[in-house]
Amino acid sequence: MPHGKREIEIKLRVPDAARGRRLLRAAGFRVSKPRVFESNIVFDTPELGLRTAGLMLRVRDVKGRATLTYKGPVKAGKHKNREELEIDSGDPGMLAAILERLGFQPVFRYEKFRTEFHRDPGGEATLDETPIGVFLELEGSPRWIDRAARRLGFSEADYVIESYGRLYFDWCAEQRRKPAHMVFR
Repeated sequence: MPHGKREIEIKLRVPDAARGRRLLRAAGFRVSKPRVFESNIVFDTPELGLRTAGLMLRVRDVKGRATLTYKGPVKAGKHKNREELEIDSGDPGMLAAILERLGFQPVFRYEKFRTEFHRDPGGEATLDETPIGVFLELEGSPRWIDRAARRLGFSEADYVIESYGRLYFDWCAEQRRKPAHMVFR
């Protein structure tokens, strides 16, 4: 059985995309993949068995190309750390239909605009513009993440390790809104 990679990451809140881009450029990061729109659908069993077990199954659509992602349970710590398995596919709709035929159902949709940045080996930074705010994501080794966060002017107290789903539901509670899907209007 092939082993998946570990996804080790944090999010950092920034006031807006322009500020996020300025911070990244000032710290020596350069765009490695230009801004794209991402549409994500999280699938689960009717009983929400994956969520209950701390697992995630997602189909991401970027320009009509799909990525199927499995994420394992989060290992406790200051960084989000979990197994991540991904495979690319050509047709997001067909992939979703296959999952539905297998008994999974779409339970949450979320959208974002993502720009990827690179500075040096060991990790990558992304700028995520979401309906609930703008975030920098740093992914790599724990040591790389901590150094990059300090270089950007952040401390461990600024680390956010919750998923976009959790952040959305918390945001809805703060805004006294009924949760639905985290999508742009």
